[in-house]
Amino acid sequence: MIAFRNFLNIFSIPELVRKLSFTLVVLAVFRLGNVVPVFGINTEALAALMAKKSSLLGGLFSFLDLFSGGNLKGWSIFALGITPYISASIVMQLLSLSVPSLEQKMKEGEYGRKVINQYTRYLALGVALFQSASFALMAEKNNLALVPGWGFRLSSIFLLTVGAMFCMWLAEQISLHGLGNGSSMLIFAGIVARFPADIIAMIGSIQTGLIGIGLATILVIIIALIVCTIIYLEKGERRIPVQYTRRIVGNRVYGGQGAFIPFRINNAGVLPVIYSQGVLQLPYMLATFLGARFVIFNYVAESLAPTGLLYNVLDFLLIIAFSFLYMTIQFNPDELAENMKKSGGFIPGLRPGKKTAEFFSYLLGRIGLVGAMYLAGLAIVPNIVYKIFSLPFYLSALSGTGLLILVGVALELAAQIEAYLLENRYRGFLTVGRFKSRIGGR
Repeated sequence: MIAFRNFLNIFSIPELVRKLSFTLVVLAVFRLGNVVPVFGINTEALAALMAKKSSLLGGLFSFLDLFSGGNLKGWSIFALGITPYISASIVMQLLSLSVPSLEQKMKEGEYGRKVINQYTRYLALGVALFQSASFALMAEKNNLALVPGWGFRLSSIFLLTVGAMFCMWLAEQISLHGLGNGSSMLIFAGIVARFPADIIAMIGSIQTGLIGIGLATILVIIIALIVCTIIYLEKGERRIPVQYTRRIVGNRVYGGQGAFIPFRINNAGVLPVIYSQGVLQLPYMLATFLGARFVIFNYVAESLAPTGLLYNVLDFLLIIAFSFLYMTIQFNPDELAENMKKSGGFIPGLRPGKKTAEFFSYLLGRIGLVGAMYLAGLAIVPNIVYKIFSLPFYLSALSGTGLLILVGVALELAAQIEAYLLENRYRGFLTVGRFKSRIGGR
């Protein structure tokens, strides 16, 4: 009852209602793109190819179809989804840490971020052109094009690229005017959209005898355990006690009270998982494309498949690397210690300044390692489950990446909504308090 009453409180805050409505409208537009096809493709043959687990091209398309929310299966204008923008964002973040001119731009505040974002858009356009051209050529070589030729190639490249750029624009609009991170929300919507098909696939497999009710029950239990683990660890944090010295300003005494600094186990959220998938897509596509001419690349593509050994090893390492990269960008131990020193705060038992910075660096390294190992482990465990049980179908709910994104984005969205609710109550409490103090003063 209390939870339902708190849910209804959402509609009492006009700004929150406006942001939530805007986000839902943008997600609806994103899903509508699924029914706008790129003409010239045999969608039935494409769906049959994606259903073949032994086909490398079918495995590639099925892998990419997860992030487009099923748009690739229908060869819609949003078939590329948000993946070109994610790939470009990864490259620009890495370049911003290694190229001095870009690093300087990052330090220039809002103007520098706008310049970096513009570079990211240009790079996303190039990635979208490359991916759309690769898809068109692979579709044509596998007899999926109804009328092969330059007409099919150019129209597919143009429409798929325009669709990817529009998805990028939709993601930016959600980040600016809606709730949550735009890229994560679009991927979230794509994963949720696959759930009805997953349920139908599982029921159909039970009816046809491909899997038993016992195995289906085990899968549901595994999914529930993974979700509970994600929620528990996403909420986990290490609290560092901070004491503030007393300062006398005029007739008032400031400070003297204790507080704490919370460090979450997973500060990066779902971004390392999304970035890892974006990096692994490129070699998988290249290996699949070159496998048609060189046999050796077929073995590389098989290893880079979501259930392949090489894929899982690289995914594990990349998630750890991106987790530490994000923590490096988000937290600066020296700056954190200096700001604490300026505000008169200190950690009991440690000297302000260098010793405090060293402690923060040590602590962030240990917490970051736990968070990175947790993300990487949850990303590959479902793939191991697929390998053990040899499932005849693909479940989005049993995808480590899908579940991490799904639960992570849902928790971030809930936290943002809760922050609006707390802010609204806090302002109301201050207004009442001021009104009462004025009455007492009279």
